[in-house]
Amino acid sequence: MKKVEDYVRTIPDFPEPGIMFRDITSVLQDPDGLQTAIQGMEELLKDVEFDLVVGPESRGFIFGVPVAYNLKKGFIPVRKKGKLPCETVEMTYDLEYGTATIELHKDAIKPGQKVVIIDDLIATGGTIEAIVKLVEQLGGEVVKIIFLMELEGLNGREKLKGYDMDAVIRYPGK
Repeated sequence: MKKVEDYVRTIPDFPEPGIMFRDITSVLQDPDGLQTAIQGMEELLKDVEFDLVVGPESRGFIFGVPVAYNLKKGFIPVRKKGKLPCETVEMTYDLEYGTATIELHKDAIKPGQKVVIIDDLIATGGTIEAIVKLVEQLGGEVVKIIFLMELEGLNGREKLKGYDMDAVIRYPGK
């Protein structure tokens, strides 16, 4: 039986020399790869009590929605600024070059709800750190953060100290 990492395509020197790009489209396009990835994430949640799954657009939607569906939980989308139609809370965070702003509906998470955050990748951790702050601002409790892949060489885990975080696949480099 193949492991999830067997479905990940590695592209050397993309987007610049020295980078080993880990492409998840090869996981998504293979039915067994996609199922293995979702099952791997669900396995990381087997002993976790929670109410909601939160995921950032767009790849957090890809993995978070099937996990929420399979485990009979609600899914809360985190969107780029200006994409949600109701009243929102927002958080601006730093990117490599510039900033980005994300939003959640103000009524999406009730005080005391236990939240799992799911995304495809943790690199520097800035996006997820901003999501954690939004969840907590609304009174939610982040009980687990799950990624398909972690690029350990970029030290994103440092921004999420104190949170239960896991990844299906860990790559030692960048």
